[in-house]
Amino acid sequence: MTPQRIAVFGTGYVGCVSAACLANLGHTVVGLDRDLSKVAVIRAGKAPFYEPGLDDLLAANVAAGRLTASSDPAEALADAEIALICVGTPSLRCGDPDLTQLRRAVAEIASCAAGRSRPLIVVVRSTVAPGTCEEIVSPILAGTSCAVVSNPEFLREGIAVKDFMDPGLIVVGGRDPEAVRTVAGIYHKLGVPPRLVALRTAEMIKYACNAFHAVKIAFANEIGALSDSMHVDGVEVMATLCQDSKLNSSAAYLRPGFAFGGSCLPKDLRALSSRARQTNVEVPLLTSALSSNAEHLKRSTEAVLEWGDIRIGIVGLAFKEDTDDVRESPVLGLLEALIGKGRRIRVFDPHVELGNIHGANRAFALQTIPHIGRLMRSLDDLLTWSELLVIAQKPDGALLERIQSCRLPVVDLVSGKLPRSGFSVIVSAAA
Repeated sequence: MTPQRIAVFGTGYVGCVSAACLANLGHTVVGLDRDLSKVAVIRAGKAPFYEPGLDDLLAANVAAGRLTASSDPAEALADAEIALICVGTPSLRCGDPDLTQLRRAVAEIASCAAGRSRPLIVVVRSTVAPGTCEEIVSPILAGTSCAVVSNPEFLREGIAVKDFMDPGLIVVGGRDPEAVRTVAGIYHKLGVPPRLVALRTAEMIKYACNAFHAVKIAFANEIGALSDSMHVDGVEVMATLCQDSKLNSSAAYLRPGFAFGGSCLPKDLRALSSRARQTNVEVPLLTSALSSNAEHLKRSTEAVLEWGDIRIGIVGLAFKEDTDDVRESPVLGLLEALIGKGRRIRVFDPHVELGNIHGANRAFALQTIPHIGRLMRSLDDLLTWSELLVIAQKPDGALLERIQSCRLPVVDLVSGKLPRSGFSVIVSAAA
């Protein structure tokens, strides 16, 4: 890719590291900051804060003429092809990000771009809520030749230079395909294919990543505290857990879908919560998992109820595909709620025949829905009778073809997307 001329708005932690690393990749970079002392320090080839490896990177690229700094937006943008916004978005008292610096940076760019003949790509690298680029940045830039792109950063203090130069993830989102490709191209030398996504998706990915990191830390700490209360080595527990790269340290389960159920997860969460109470250990993350699951089931139920009083065919009864285990299946909770609202229901599951399930499995189904047998139908009967299909279990290839061919409106709970009334979604093979 051709080296780009880049103006970096903000030379704080993210901006300074990004500017130095982009210059090191061969781009011509100007770091812009209102703080004249930061500008002077960077021009001297030094970092305005301590970060391992950053001083050497700055010194080398300032000496090579690929990196400088300025306090003048017009000067920084004069030859720039890309404006990279790396200003702070600290929390307001209500928890929302403070966008004061972002608005000011975008306004400065808009002012400088007003009479500009060449296009400019405005890249928001700061962490902002989904919709910020569309609802705040783009309107300020209206009337200019600027395209807006989101390119969130994933830098950790103390190893930020390494994180930039050896990234685990590069995300670029936007509406203008050419602008998105151009921004993705500035990272070409890193050898990591960027993920090209929608504008709001890019903004949300950053929050999802940080939330996941926080949840992982909280989870490990709660398991450690609970283990310690029962005279168990929590470090050994978590170290062993991480050895399983098939289910634990993996992408397994990390996709939106239907609520969890079955004979293990709900039961074992209740057991851990009970033991925590007995040992006076507060584990709010673990105890909230069941209530979070219940809320998701509630959302799923509401998505079906919004279709009104029509005949509803539900595909799937067991707690997941390729089993006849209905114990604590979220589908039973869905049925119970829909029946309670007076909805007309029929159910098909390729592996569940009430006469062929026994013991606790059968007892759970009958205890939850005593007349469940009267709701069970063959697939042909279900498709003929129904006005709406609810996919509560991942269908196999043959079942998928039948569902798609019937052309009924579908609410696909397995995909993690809950279409509202008036919208029809045909379930896909990826569901």
